[in-house]
Amino acid sequence: MATYIEMPKLADTMTEGTLLKWRKNLGDKVSTGDVVADVETDKATMEIESFSSGVLHEFLVKAGEKVPIGAPIAVLLGKGESAPAPGSLPAAPQAAAAKTAAPAAAAVAASPAAVAPVAASAASAKAASGAPQSGGRVKSSPLARKIAAERGVNLGVLTGTGPGGRIVAKDVVSAGAGAGGTAAAAVPKAAPIAAPAAGAGDQVIALSGMRRVIAERLLASKTQIPHFYLHLEVDAAPMMKMRADLNAGGDKDSGFKLTVNDFVLKAVVAAAVRVPAVNASFAGDSIVQFGSVNLSVAVAVEDGLVTPVVRDAQKKSLSAISEAVKELAGRARGKKLKPDDFQGGTITVSNLGAFGVEFFDAIINPPQAVIVSVGAIVKKPVVGPGDTIVAGQRLAVGVSADHRVVDGAVAAQYLAEIKRLLENPSLLLI
Repeated sequence: MATYIEMPKLADTMTEGTLLKWRKNLGDKVSTGDVVADVETDKATMEIESFSSGVLHEFLVKAGEKVPIGAPIAVLLGKGESAPAPGSLPAAPQAAAAKTAAPAAAAVAASPAAVAPVAASAASAKAASGAPQSGGRVKSSPLARKIAAERGVNLGVLTGTGPGGRIVAKDVVSAGAGAGGTAAAAVPKAAPIAAPAAGAGDQVIALSGMRRVIAERLLASKTQIPHFYLHLEVDAAPMMKMRADLNAGGDKDSGFKLTVNDFVLKAVVAAAVRVPAVNASFAGDSIVQFGSVNLSVAVAVEDGLVTPVVRDAQKKSLSAISEAVKELAGRARGKKLKPDDFQGGTITVSNLGAFGVEFFDAIINPPQAVIVSVGAIVKKPVVGPGDTIVAGQRLAVGVSADHRVVDGAVAAQYLAEIKRLLENPSLLLI
């Protein structure tokens, strides 16, 4: 019986992948673990490995085609096996589910007159009774119930957005006063932005999976998360001196060098340990404060930006963080990252100093609550001892924070801790 190589699920948000290139040719022998193709997911370009052995008999997908997860993309034949008959290929799970759902959907669509009165009746009964359709207790947070009582909102007609469909405070607030008894006032919607028309000489570039997800996530972050921003300048001279001393005293044969970014990353992690409230995430009617600092590091790649994660960074030394980030960045640019490399980040650092950018505000990487922005070290005149003007080295560091999780004073304390550590870099070696 022939074996099929299928499109695997390479990321938690992946529904399909684009096959970019085949790494094997027809007739090649394939062993378990061999890389057979490159696939673009919604996060990065990754390699597909074969989970079976055999001879590559047929490609079912051409380079450049989009394929749903679980769909067969190639046929492997073992010794003595014959090729599958035409039309006998297995369907992808999504396609099979769609076929199963189609008759039911058609039946519903065929009798809208019969369905509409039932739906209207159920909705009317629910509104009148103020009870959930299931007849059970309305799941809601204590704060939601308190606000509902104050504003005269009927919880029974609301749809909860909290865990397990629980009604949380924001659901009550957005419903408006008297919801359930009378219709809430319509909220005006912003007019859609018209897409520009491409003219002569213009180039239309199709969105890749990665660019599409970047657009969706950052739009959601900027419109749904209440950002606020803080900035300060760090005296970078002590850090630059220690970096030079450590690099000069290191193993010259290894070629290993500490970068400015290594010091910043270590300081961001150490400061998060001292101010744990920033290492957190908003969870509807609660805040999750993480026990480990899993550091997401923004890395620019050809088609956008990826944020591989250094796990348990609070347990790693300055040199260990440096090595981990260099290894992840190298694999990111070489399109070698695995799905696990993206998962579980709790705080992000974005550094544009290498591009000469002095300071900027970064957009929060959801569901995290804080992202740290780092600019270039700039020489500028500063006030020295005895009110003298001397040449100084200054580094701009900023914090973008989710105000639902982090208050201004807490973010300021965190930023001040980063400054203290970078201006006293010996503390990063402890």
